[in-house]
Amino acid sequence: MKVILAQPRGHCAGVVRAIEIVERALEKYGPPVYVRHEIVHNRHVVETLKAKGARFVEDLSEVPRGARTIFSAHGVSQAVENDAKARQLAALDATCPLVAKVHRQGRRYHGQGRTVILIGHAGHPEIEGTIGQLAGPVHLIRDRDDVERLDLPADAPVAYITQTTLSVDDTRATIDALKARFFDIVGPDTRDICYATHNRQAAVRELSKIVDVLLVVGAANSSNSSRLREIGADAGIPSYLVADGSELESQWFAGKSAIGLTAGASAPEVLVKGVIDALACFGPVELTTLPGIDEKIWFPLPPELTTPDLPSRALEPSHA
Repeated sequence: MKVILAQPRGHCAGVVRAIEIVERALEKYGPPVYVRHEIVHNRHVVETLKAKGARFVEDLSEVPRGARTIFSAHGVSQAVENDAKARQLAALDATCPLVAKVHRQGRRYHGQGRTVILIGHAGHPEIEGTIGQLAGPVHLIRDRDDVERLDLPADAPVAYITQTTLSVDDTRATIDALKARFFDIVGPDTRDICYATHNRQAAVRELSKIVDVLLVVGAANSSNSSRLREIGADAGIPSYLVADGSELESQWFAGKSAIGLTAGASAPEVLVKGVIDALACFGPVELTTLPGIDEKIWFPLPPELTTPDLPSRALEPSHA
């Protein structure tokens, strides 16, 4: 069985930074440290941090007054930030810098008097946080069909922003439909789309050309992991989203000679290695890596976590 790894795959700089913030906070302040929502959408990561003393909550009412609290990589609303201040919580913000950039873009467009249109998935924590960061009205749409349902005149000054786990390819048709409908419209340059989302999806498209089956390591509630599986399915190959190696089924690989393997941005490399070990139980494995982008992106930590007693660490994905 030939197993071909996508490059890049797995943890991005925003995820690495968020996990590092929790780990450093535990080292510096000691447990417990409270985290609002899953720091990233991966059960293995969450359970590992729990074992170190992190406590995950969905509402700040579950956090004792004055306790050390961390906001997840998905970002939070201003209402959550205000609630943390009112409860005198010592808050650290692990919001991905690229998500925070979308927040700033939205505020800038509102400041220009434009109505903001947000392209994304309703109910996703990032979407809830982004909407909650903007003082003016926000129209949430998912695809080009939603564009026609917008109750706005064609000459309205509008602007669009997007969920970071959507790539240029995901949003191109929707953005084209917006530009066709509205005369006065602006939006971020395509270079502002999350690099990790774009790179991982591009790698899967190349991988799908040369494999018989695609495995995506990631959580079911991970938007970017689900999209990677969909890309493989769209290419016409059997594609499966698995949390870890225990979920593999032997019939998936019957008569297949080349298996593609990638991981969503929230999935650590240890889970990829676990899937490779599980595949080896079905027969000999020949492992190769598809040539791809060697990511060297990193994001700085909050200054209170970069002190002489906690020296700087590498923030790049371990396999990059």
